[in-house]
Amino acid sequence: MQDLSWWHWLVLAVALAALEALMPGAIAIWFAVSAAIVGVLLLAFSDLSWVWQWLLFAGLGLIATIAYRNFYRKDTGPEDAGNLNQRGVQYIGRTYTLSEAITQGRGKAQIGDGTWIVSGPDAPAGAKVRVTGAEGTLLQVERIDS
Repeated sequence: MQDLSWWHWLVLAVALAALEALMPGAIAIWFAVSAAIVGVLLLAFSDLSWVWQWLLFAGLGLIATIAYRNFYRKDTGPEDAGNLNQRGVQYIGRTYTLSEAITQGRGKAQIGDGTWIVSGPDAPAGAKVRVTGAEGTLLQVERIDS
């Protein structure tokens, strides 16, 4: 342990990067980067003691991992996962035109390149409706008086 050279750290960096490729989890890669930095620092400052080498390796790896986790957590918030597999929720609040009249509480509206079944008060084809809710593939709508 006390006779570590700069190339030992670079070999460790390559091994950790390979481990990350085999078992992705965004942990080993940050320690691989940390090992590479320690190797480069040891190349520049050859009198760096083995204790400082290991402390730098551990400290840089932890800091990089925590920084990545904090960034990643901000990038994907709970609002992204909340509507997973609930495609109709994205239409709430939007206005569309009925392609088929709503009779006995059911009709159809053209949304994008698809037709959705809508539920709401009776309204003729061509009427404007606003989506107020979604249950699976059924959209609840209210008529907008124009």
